[in-house]
Amino acid sequence: MTTAPRTTGEPPAEQTAQTVPLLLERNALRYADLPALSWRPEDGAGTGENGWSTLTWSQVREHTTRLAAGYAALGVGRGDHVLLMMANRPEHWLSDLALVRLGAVPVSVYGTSAAEQVTHIARNCRARIAVVEGREQVALWAPLLDDADTPLDRLVVVEPGAQDGHFPYAALSREPVPERFAKSLDTARPDDPLTVVYTSGTTGEPKGVVLGHRHVLANALALDDVVELPPHVEHICYLPFAHIAERMLGIYLPCHRASHVYLCRDPAGLAETVREVRPAQFFGVPRVWEKLAATVRSVLSLLPAEQQAVIEEAARVARDHVAHRERGEDPPAGLQAAYARHRAEVLLPLLAAGGLDRVTWAGSASAPMPIDVVRFWAGFGIVIMDAWGLTETTGVATTNSPRTGFRLGSVGRPVSSAEVRIAVDGEIEVRGATVFAGYLREDGTVRPAVEEEGWLRTGDIGRLDEDGYLWITDRKKEMIITSTGKNVSPALVENALKEHPLIGQALVHGDNRSYLVALLVLDPEAAPAWAAAHGVDTGGDLADLAALAAHPAVREEVDRAVAAANSRLNRTEQVKHYTLLAEEWGPATGELTPSLKMRRQVIREKYGAELTELYEG
Repeated sequence: MTTAPRTTGEPPAEQTAQTVPLLLERNALRYADLPALSWRPEDGAGTGENGWSTLTWSQVREHTTRLAAGYAALGVGRGDHVLLMMANRPEHWLSDLALVRLGAVPVSVYGTSAAEQVTHIARNCRARIAVVEGREQVALWAPLLDDADTPLDRLVVVEPGAQDGHFPYAALSREPVPERFAKSLDTARPDDPLTVVYTSGTTGEPKGVVLGHRHVLANALALDDVVELPPHVEHICYLPFAHIAERMLGIYLPCHRASHVYLCRDPAGLAETVREVRPAQFFGVPRVWEKLAATVRSVLSLLPAEQQAVIEEAARVARDHVAHRERGEDPPAGLQAAYARHRAEVLLPLLAAGGLDRVTWAGSASAPMPIDVVRFWAGFGIVIMDAWGLTETTGVATTNSPRTGFRLGSVGRPVSSAEVRIAVDGEIEVRGATVFAGYLREDGTVRPAVEEEGWLRTGDIGRLDEDGYLWITDRKKEMIITSTGKNVSPALVENALKEHPLIGQALVHGDNRSYLVALLVLDPEAAPAWAAAHGVDTGGDLADLAALAAHPAVREEVDRAVAAANSRLNRTEQVKHYTLLAEEWGPATGELTPSLKMRRQVIREKYGAELTELYEG
């Protein structure tokens, strides 16, 4: 008899698997015909609906068995590190699991990593093999094959046109696989390393965080206690696999829950994928939710006034409904009925247009979520369950939950696998079953990073309220200390500035200065819509951010936005001068990490002249 995962998202009650390979084996036996992985082939030759190709759980086992044999033939064995630099494509996902079944340790590397970062990671993990996608990646990695300080001696290349004498990925799949080899797989132990995740390097060199099977499965069980999902829930996988959030959401939790992963190779195609899949769960880092909100706002701003009024009334009712839930109260019968009516007649049709009408769990983490964005989505009945954690805590350590309670603006309460306390200086400390083993040294040993009692200093500043909810103030290293000795949270000020839809990105500066200044970037979706609605004529394309940033009407509105933000801040936190920039920041240009966190030092260096001028004007 087959037992399906409970609707809470928990695995079957009899599940005792303590490693990822044993989860795969369970899924292949009990859920053999259920979909596990779907993707759109580049040539458009997908066999399923809308051009998707799909593997079932039994097919995943078959594919990873053949791949594991191929990697073993290249000399990969237990404990060996193997580097992976590919987009979110099936070769990446399947290779990751095939290597784990061998007892090897996959190490995904951000596709936007600079040559110096690639060299550092290759030397640090001492991998002999890197599996890369195409010509761009080959050009980045090939020089390391001749580097005497780097053990790398082979590239496996996925795209046929880019192999140039390197080992072709297609040759890995060996058929038939000897029975004795198949029986030698899946022997990993709970304390064995499962992966090494390199921190994205907002400051300093990336560090290799060693995570074991027991860390990941402890986190999966803890999340099941607070997340309620349909059985075999679908997940849209679009963040890099080098990020702990996507490793958990896109690889390990699907194995744990026998759920269905849809690979989205290019984040630019995320909106289309969401519309097609209509997922029951959706995770986005704050910048993703901000951009989605900006897009919706720009569309709504073009509707007739009477339609906008209807939508705003529905949003008011939805926010009132959410407020009762936030306080732990049952909404009054009248409010419940009004919300049901507005949801069915107004909100769901709007959400359906974007593919979000089936969402029962919406999550965010990685950076502070602006409260205005949270409340915007609450107006559609979508409560973003903000969470907090680090790569070093295997992802989520605290989270809001529709089941156990939430406070908008907080990052929730500790999950069952973690304890949280606040040090005297305000730094958040964590210990528990999901706190990592330590940082990888070049000799293969692991450097512990916790104190004797097991507490990890996280570098984040925050407070716990009387109900146990954690509120993040800022990164300890990013706190601004003014020349008058006042501490300022830049994230708090930046989020206040971004409450105006025109402002998409902001960086506040003022360390050792008597007042704060800011670099602001127009939102590329909201700014053109605002300009069109207000009759702004730039003499050209309204999508030209440089032209909009120079327009007097836009600058006047940004002046008002900064003044409005300052009115909600204390004197020390207020921004005295700002510069409106013409280009959006992103990973490709270096201002953001691949997980869309700001690289503050990079931005400060890049715009050093502008910042200096703000203090001289």
